[in-house]
Amino acid sequence: MQAVVQKWGNSLGFRIPSLWAKDNNVKNGSIIEVIAEKGKIVILPQKKTLDDMLAMVTPENIHSEISTGNSIGNEEW
Repeated sequence: MQAVVQKWGNSLGFRIPSLWAKDNNVKNGSIIEVIAEKGKIVILPQKKTLDDMLAMVTPENIHSEISTGNSIGNEEW
């Protein structure tokens, strides 16, 4: 992928290609991590926190208990 660097205020910037943004669930206002590494810039989408993921659990999408069978060995439940 190629992008054109443009002046943005006192800084330089470029547009993130829409295909990469879609593949990485990056939207307007998303926070990303930018790492300078051995002369390269690495852009990583921010990972969701446990609290973010738990906030997505609703009574409609939670599944019931799953039985895994009887204990094998000395487990006690």
